[in-house]
Amino acid sequence: MWARREAARQLAADPPQATPVLSRSRRARDRWAGRLFLGATVLPLALLVAMSIALLARTWPILQARPIWHLLTGQTWRPLQGEFGFRPFIIGTAWVTAVAMAVAIPPCLLSAVYLVEYARPITRAVVKPLLDLLAGIPSVVYGVWGVVVVVPWVKNALLPTIGAWLGFIPLFAPTNPSGFSVLAGGIVLAVMVAPFIIAVSYEVLDSVPNGLREASLAVGATRWQTVQHAVLPQSAPGIVAGIVLGASRALGETMAVLMVVGNVARTPTSIFDPAYPLTALIANNYGEMLSIPLYDSALLGAALMLLGIVVLFNSASTLVLHRVTGRWAA
Repeated sequence: MWARREAARQLAADPPQATPVLSRSRRARDRWAGRLFLGATVLPLALLVAMSIALLARTWPILQARPIWHLLTGQTWRPLQGEFGFRPFIIGTAWVTAVAMAVAIPPCLLSAVYLVEYARPITRAVVKPLLDLLAGIPSVVYGVWGVVVVVPWVKNALLPTIGAWLGFIPLFAPTNPSGFSVLAGGIVLAVMVAPFIIAVSYEVLDSVPNGLREASLAVGATRWQTVQHAVLPQSAPGIVAGIVLGASRALGETMAVLMVVGNVARTPTSIFDPAYPLTALIANNYGEMLSIPLYDSALLGAALMLLGIVVLFNSASTLVLHRVTGRWAA
């Protein structure tokens, strides 16, 4: 009895706060807001699915006429004879992208580290707008620059030098004297994707807490040791994400690549060989000679392959990134 009286006295002295009841109109607005956000989230995925279905529907005739394995591994591209082998174009896309990333990643990472850890504020204030300007230049301008500057440089400087020193290695064999090559396309693409990689890497490195740097310096580490052992491991997942973004841009670039890469439907064996990426194949041929049976379907099949390559590349990179992030967190 005494406990009940004490509980009643406490309830009278301090009554519980009433939970606010939402009005019907507020609940309705909240539901509509949730549906709007859900629609905005699902829209990109729906667009990807719609694009894939449309491309697959237009590609279906050639998939019925030719085995898919024959299309992917075929070496010959003769639309007039009904031969559609995509292997040179797939391998050419991979070669140009790989060379571009190999050229772009080291200087981009070093530039981002310099801007965050070593550069003065006035240097950062000048360089960052210039990087944004480079990211906004149209690709055809990069293509013209590649034809005027990069191709002659590859022809007159890089090909004789690298061929003389490393020509015995098949990868560096000077097989094509014209300068229009995988290396020229890779250099142009590397310059194009550099602003994206530097910008993302800069933001990720800049977000590392200063307390981590101060703790490393306090135990006697140099600035470079601090960057190497404290800053880079913390920011590595974001840097990988920036590299993936740059590689995706390189995979889908069209105009600048087709102007400098040579556009020869042959599987390259050296960085000085010409190549023919999937993007250049579509841009050069779509709209021409579409009266040829299965030609339209083959070109749209190339677009579907390119879309699949980009999706698979990004998905695999995301899975690897999550696994590495989880391992570091553990």
